[in-house]
Amino acid sequence: MASLLAGACSSPGSAQDMSFDAYMQLLIARARAEGVSESTIWRMTDGLEPSQRVIELDRSQPGTPTRSGYPPLAPYIATHVDSARIDGGRRMHSATYGLHRQIEQQYGVPSEILMAIWGHETAYGQVLGGFDLAQALATLAWEGRRRELFATEFVDLLKVADKGYPRSRLRGSWAGAFGNPQFLPSVYLRLAADGDDDGRADIFSNRADTLASIANYFRDAGWRPGQPWGVRASVPNGFDWAAVDGEINSPVCERVHERHSQWKTVAEWRALGVRPQQAIADDVMASLFQPDGPGAPAWLLTGNYRVILEYNCSNYYAMSVGLLADEIAR
Repeated sequence: MASLLAGACSSPGSAQDMSFDAYMQLLIARARAEGVSESTIWRMTDGLEPSQRVIELDRSQPGTPTRSGYPPLAPYIATHVDSARIDGGRRMHSATYGLHRQIEQQYGVPSEILMAIWGHETAYGQVLGGFDLAQALATLAWEGRRRELFATEFVDLLKVADKGYPRSRLRGSWAGAFGNPQFLPSVYLRLAADGDDDGRADIFSNRADTLASIANYFRDAGWRPGQPWGVRASVPNGFDWAAVDGEINSPVCERVHERHSQWKTVAEWRALGVRPQQAIADDVMASLFQPDGPGAPAWLLTGNYRVILEYNCSNYYAMSVGLLADEIAR
């Protein structure tokens, strides 16, 4: 199968310069050098073959986006901040009240934000993904489009397995994310948290560990306690958008940031006629965002919105997480 895939899937820019089995020996040597036990290496690589489906899914991902325009936000919100996610989030919020209150106090991240991430990623644990992570990550590393990224994630997956997780438990998305919060292995090793002090960070089925791990991710990314992610705002007719055009030169996710305005204090926005529709302190720095154009809803986004973007660098994702959190909190 490896030789068939090598012939069928080679393309300009591909790094498939050796058979899958030969490449696996390189990954195994790297894992061994980084301290993974022989027993874990064997059980995680025994019988491993590349996945044609994973390669197809990876190659179907969009390349560099054009600047030809943006799909409207409203339809995305309608399908992602729906009654199922809102009702499910409220039920989970109620079911974990004592737990999430403790985690909120420890990490400084609002519980409704934690619920919204959980709801978006796996529908509160209902959709965890069924791909064998070892196969998926080994395939992506061998395929070569993002070889170093996925080679590192494969070795880190073996380190996760070395903590006692069976290969049958380590299943998730085709791109290697797993558990309730859909962490990559490297993120799990760095930020997964033991929320109930039982000595293990189980993000598959343990609610305390799931919520604490998401909270730890957000705290690490710079969440500022006491600030909202953003608030609805009214923009006056004839507002001069050119005067507040943003000039951020982002090294990653440039297209996400190019529609955000300059950063100003809320007081400065008020002076320009922009009126926040919810409580927010005048000294908070915010960026103005009106994704669907004049006459459509607008928001003042704080630095905490950027933290949500750290989780998934998409305005559609970040806006839907923030708005779902607001609905869960109502």
